[in-house]
Amino acid sequence: MRWDNLVENTSPTGDIALFGTDAVTTRTFDTPEFRGITFHEIRARSIVNRVPGASRMPFEWTVNPYRGCTHACVYCFARKTHSYLDLDTGLGFDSQIVVKINAPELLRRHLASPRWAGAHIAMGTNVDCYQRAEGRYRLMPGIITALTERANPFSILTKGTLILRDLELLRKAAEVTDVGVSVSVGFTDQELWRTVEPGTPSPARRLDVVRAMADNGIGCGVLMAPVIPFLSDHPDQLRATVRAIAAAGATSVTPLVLHLRPGAREWFMAWLGQHHPHLVRRYERLYADGAYAPKWYQRRVTRQVHELADEFGIGPAARGEARRIRRAETSSPESPDAGAGAGAGAGAGQEATQLTLL
Repeated sequence: MRWDNLVENTSPTGDIALFGTDAVTTRTFDTPEFRGITFHEIRARSIVNRVPGASRMPFEWTVNPYRGCTHACVYCFARKTHSYLDLDTGLGFDSQIVVKINAPELLRRHLASPRWAGAHIAMGTNVDCYQRAEGRYRLMPGIITALTERANPFSILTKGTLILRDLELLRKAAEVTDVGVSVSVGFTDQELWRTVEPGTPSPARRLDVVRAMADNGIGCGVLMAPVIPFLSDHPDQLRATVRAIAAAGATSVTPLVLHLRPGAREWFMAWLGQHHPHLVRRYERLYADGAYAPKWYQRRVTRQVHELADEFGIGPAARGEARRIRRAETSSPESPDAGAGAGAGAGAGQEATQLTLL
């Protein structure tokens, strides 16, 4: 894919030429939180995307108002999508952010179409819709309002504490339709967090989001993702993480093991070689067959986390959610705006495409 396949043919006044199209405005902001980041504002052609292999997915439709992510998680599966725009999947993914500035109006138009049947829409499945850029562009309030006006069910997955800004909008939406909120917290190790997820709020702050949602009557699950082999999978680490998730009042916990698709794999392995060189060979063996850890390893982690969830009183909802996601197996080729459930060419017999975020 190239930029001219992503943007409308017409451009607003003031747009500048970039990558062969005149419908992109490039901006930088000289403020501490945005220093070193370039924003590419576009008027997208569409905003509601059907997930490849949707019949086998826990969701069929997604909305992703951003591409690229300042969370800068070294394992992010979505890094590959930047290559479709001739952008770098490493530092470029972390610092070259595509902003679909017309996302709310596009969504409102889509929902009003007589062909739209009101299916569930998932958000945060590709990159985080509450990443740092959302603090400036404020696309999510318009998106949530459009969904609320049509009583269209939706869910949000995030690592961002900025979702609390829209808490009242979420409460209003929950009065008229089904609203699901999940926060991604794969581990509580502070040292690991600082190096592997450098642009995200700390795990403790993310769990505060879970707590705030519960206090306001909005059930919030935790996607315990990724569990990183040899770095966050020790039984004591799993116990500490599940205990913290339970204490925050999560309605469910769904563990998912790190997967390394092309684009993310190269970036993660470079990080591993720099920070944990003694683990490189072990990773090469564990992921020798592709993007996913062996099923025996995934099942072991899942069993351990479910046992801990029972111990700490999170309940059986976690197991039901995990089964639902495991059924979402697909080997469909990845598309530029596919959700996290879109296949990455894992191949027959591989574990289900996982709902890891970033």
